[in-house]
Amino acid sequence: MAGRKLDIDALMAELGGKKGAGARENDGPAGNTLAGEAKGAPAVPKKSGFVTLIGRPNVGKSTLMNHLIGQKIAITSRKPQTTRNRIQTVYTDERGQIIFVDTPGIHKAKNRLGEYMVNVAEHTLKEVDVILWLVEPTTFIGAGERHIAEELGKLSLPVILVINKIDTLKDPKEILTYIDAYKDVCRFAEIVPVSALRRRNTDRLIDQIFQYLPYGPQFYDEDTVTDQPMRQIAAELIREKALRLLDEEIPHGIAVTIERMSERPNGIIDIEATIICEKESHKGIVIGKGGEMLKKIGSQARREIETMMETKVNLQLWVKVRKEWRDSEVLLKNYGYHENEK
Repeated sequence: MAGRKLDIDALMAELGGKKGAGARENDGPAGNTLAGEAKGAPAVPKKSGFVTLIGRPNVGKSTLMNHLIGQKIAITSRKPQTTRNRIQTVYTDERGQIIFVDTPGIHKAKNRLGEYMVNVAEHTLKEVDVILWLVEPTTFIGAGERHIAEELGKLSLPVILVINKIDTLKDPKEILTYIDAYKDVCRFAEIVPVSALRRRNTDRLIDQIFQYLPYGPQFYDEDTVTDQPMRQIAAELIREKALRLLDEEIPHGIAVTIERMSERPNGIIDIEATIICEKESHKGIVIGKGGEMLKKIGSQARREIETMMETKVNLQLWVKVRKEWRDSEVLLKNYGYHENEK
């Protein structure tokens, strides 16, 4: 492993729920005071750069990104290939700014949509300053992981291996076995075990990212958390609820489009959205008996959209069938999957 030596003692203390040497009392980097920040002192140069999260589907990329910025932007579910587009979110503190780019999982494409998702993920590797490669705690390194390692080997960028889901380990020392399994797979700048779900060791990950970012001006205002339009976030939240509520065979065959979004004089937001599926039989499942499933999807999505928009939302959902839309270049573009976004 290239880069600094891994501090095993500090790591064990952190994973064991204790503070190691030099650990901060606050939970995250925002409470630190940097040298040169005293009143009247020269301004401290800030860092700013782009960081992508890559990995196999369902390793927790979106969950980690949401927790790092402290707000939900990317949708999550237990099903793989949840993220379809490239999503940018922004983390800002006194050290500078990190623009996280969450990408679809790298997987073997089975249709045009899958090809689009893989192209987005792999193309993003060429446009960032730091790469976070997320893996699960395992000693098995399969063909998918080796493909990612091969792609990373072609780049001259710092790669931080992030071993996620450490909260599933019975003994924190088990992590040493998984670090040993991965350490020679690629030339890693750092190896950082974390639990995205429990927010464990994520402050250390932020610290390591800043180590490798270039100095430069911020790309976004300090209050910005994402570059995604609210229409797209709303569509993704609806799709997330469908992913979580529907049967296994349906979710990869659905898309969500926002037909209309407008604000009333009293501040209420009206949203009309369509859930697209590939088969008539799927349409019936999405709607459910007496419309119960569609109501449940809409109710859960509406509550979350209201929380994010901080206002009341009137959400109306429809369901349409577009056969084999995942293999239609025209329909893919209509539903927001544009090749020029790569």
